[in-house]
Order: sequence, then structure tokens, then C-alpha cells
Amino acid sequence: MRLMPVSDAMFLWGESREMPMHIGGINLYTLPDDVDETEWLNEQLALLRQPGGLRRPFSEALKLTPLGQYGPIRLEPDRDIDMHYHVRAAALPKPGRYREMFELASRLHSGLLDRTRPLWEITLISGLPNRQIATFKKIHHALMDGAASIHFYNSMLSTDRAERRACSPLSVEAYEAYKRSFPTPKPKPLLANLTDIRAIGDFLKEQWGNSVGVTKALNQYAAAMFGLGGDGLATPFTGVPRTSFNRNITGARRFVAQSWSLERVRAVGKAYDGTINDAVLGMCAGAMRKYLQSLNELPDKPLKAMAPVSIRPRDDVDSGNSVASVTANLATHIDDPAERMAAIQASMNAAKAQLRAMTAQQIRIYTAITSVPQMLTALTRTADRFPAYSATISNVPGPREQMYWNGARLDGMYPASIPVDGMAMNITQVSNNKNIDFGITACRRSVPHAQRMIDYLEDALVELEEAAGIKGAK
Repeated sequence: MRLMPVSDAMFLWGESREMPMHIGGINLYTLPDDVDETEWLNEQLALLRQPGGLRRPFSEALKLTPLGQYGPIRLEPDRDIDMHYHVRAAALPKPGRYREMFELASRLHSGLLDRTRPLWEITLISGLPNRQIATFKKIHHALMDGAASIHFYNSMLSTDRAERRACSPLSVEAYEAYKRSFPTPKPKPLLANLTDIRAIGDFLKEQWGNSVGVTKALNQYAAAMFGLGGDGLATPFTGVPRTSFNRNITGARRFVAQSWSLERVRAVGKAYDGTINDAVLGMCAGAMRKYLQSLNELPDKPLKAMAPVSIRPRDDVDSGNSVASVTANLATHIDDPAERMAAIQASMNAAKAQLRAMTAQQIRIYTAITSVPQMLTALTRTADRFPAYSATISNVPGPREQMYWNGARLDGMYPASIPVDGMAMNITQVSNNKNIDFGITACRRSVPHAQRMIDYLEDALVELEEAAGIKGAK
């Protein structure tokens, strides 16, 4: 039994029927030519349903006190786990297009996870053409963030198309084999004995350093929020216009996805002396601008996005959540795409500079303090009247090579994430070999026709290419 950290438990506190707090997504695969599709699917189902030797958190269920989710939350092994409940099979209705796959994913992502069981589900999806199959996984955000999910996928995948594994990707065996691929971590220093005067001094010095660093960051944050400086830092709440994206949401979801060439997106970032993430934000800003123009509600003030940032060390595969967030000014009020990109980059550069000035512990403290107003609007369901952001836009590094799952080629990793009250759309991307895979998750009622965002993202990318003078943009 282990105690759940408060930073993870926050995702349980904020959950409601309208706001499920799980993440997940579709992985799309192409089967090898030399296997029978039905036999291969049955083999993978049998592997995934192996009941013994499960790694945590897949083996654990919540253990609550009489205070419920607001008291200490512990995770304990589920001694009677029903693997046929957690691992399911679904066949798409004909003609089995991506449209039907995304419609199924939308329904699967809409339902709450059962808190009396381990908080995860996997659905193996068949019925797609061209020997393709898919998996849809969802797991509570209290147990995993996006980076931890990538570690899970990497532990089940291989760069060798001929490799076949006899153990479940949910098993301790697969997990430990994956962890051995990382360099041996340096031993952690022994806890200081606080009866030692020198240890007490070091402890106080560390706390003082955290206090000074966080105070400095909060002063900069307050200056930016009240228009007194802030060195170009963008902040939530201040000046965020109310649009269709800022409505309170329902529990129904719409999930759509698409891939773009990673080299193409990288070329756009480079053309503007920026990064891939800058180019992605430019694409999302242009697409959201076009979406609001189609509704005749493009505001005069710029939209702002919450951009989660991982602060997880590369070899940390055990933490559930290790993430901070920054505010990106999307500059959607600017018509010229090059000028819009410059404004986006200025806000991101200011945010990165602020994070670089803090340690990981200071970032965690700073993030917890600045998140309090948003938590209050979420708990009181007033986020539609006091929007902190317009949307969430997240970028998660994925595998850098072509990967395979027991011989099946990985074609796409399309993340499904969490819309919340006041931010009815979430755009998350995963870099996957030579592509960058976008997953758009939206409230079905608040953001109607979310599938149009796919076309608008392409239009926005072409605009950025043309403004930068990149040949062959279309």
C-alpha cells in the first residue's frame, strides 16, 4: 500500500461526470503480412489479460478513508482484478473507416472510470481496412501524465519488427526490462540526521533558496498580471476573451486526430528562428483563429493557451505526474501569420526564461500556488465566467524510431486528453518517428464540428510556410 501524492490526488478532486480526468489515446498499427489477423488479435488479447505479475499502477485500486477523496488516498493491490473488464475487444461497423474509429474513441473517452477498480482500460479495435488494428487506452491522470504514458508505450514496443514477447506489456517483467535500458541511476544520498547542526543548516539553506526563488517568480507573475512589467510574461485570466472555447462543458466528447510530417513542422520552426513547439503553437493559433472566424466570434483580444511542460528527469519512469505549465499568448488578434508567430515566441521565451531560473522543486511550488485560482473556478463551476485560458495545447516527446508491437508496425500515436470547464478543447501532440501526431479532444456540445480543426491546422501550417517563403508549401 502506498500514499498518493497530493499533486496526483488533485485530479481526483476535480473530477465530475462532466469532467472525467483520464488521459489516453489511439495507437494505430499495421499487421505484418505473414500473420493471420484473427490469430494475432487473440494472442494479444490473451497477453494483455494475463492476471498475474501486473506492474503498478495497473495492479492498484484506490483505498479511501471515511473522508473520501478529500482525505489521505492510498493505492493498494487489487487481489481480485477482472482482466476481461479492463481489456476489451471491439470491432468497427463497416466500412471501418477512421471516422468510425474516432467515433468509437469519442464514446470510450466520455465515460468515467470505475473508482472501485484499478483506474484504467484498454480496448483492442479491429475492423479497419488494409490490415490495420488499433488500441484505445485510457488511464486516470492521477496515476499517469503524458510522459509516463510514453514510457509505458515504449516498454511494450520494440525497434525490431521480428521481436515477439511472451509477457504482457502491463507486467512487472516488461517494466523492469524497460528500466534496464536506462543508465544505472546514481544512488540517492542518505537522509540527513537533523540532530546534526550542519544538516540543519543545509536543510534551512535549501528551504530559504526555495522561498527566495519562488517569491521572485511570483513577483514577476504578479507584475505581468497587473500590467506592471513581467518581462513579456503572459499570465492566465488577465485579458482572456470569452469565446465558445470558454463554456462549461458536458460529459460527451469528440475526438479527432491527424498526422503531419515532423520535418515539415521543424522547418517552419527553424524558418522563424524557433522550435518545433513554437511551430505547433503557431499552427494551433491559426487554426483556432479560423474556427472562431467561421462562427463570427473572433475576439479583438488574443486567446491564451495553457502549455504543460514536463519537469521529469529523463530516467524517471516511476513518477505518476511531474509537470508544470506555462501561458502562451496565441496572438489570434493579429492577422499576419509572421507577426503572430513573433508574439507567440516572445511569450514562450519569457516563460522558459522564468522556469530556467528555478529548480524543479521551486517550479512545483510555484505551479501549485499559481494553480489555486483555476482550481477554485473549477470547483465552483465559474470557469466560463472567469476563463483562465482558451485551451490546453500540450506537446509530448514520443519514440524517435520506427516501432513495432509484436511485429505490428506503429503508424500513429494519437493522444486523447482532458477538456475542462472554461477550456472546452484540448490539443495534444506526440512526436512519433518521422511524424507529429495531433489528437484533439473537445466537448461535443461546446465545440461543435471539432473535426474542422484538422483542416484549419493544415491551412495554418501552409500560411506559416508561405509567410516564411518555404517553397512547395501546399
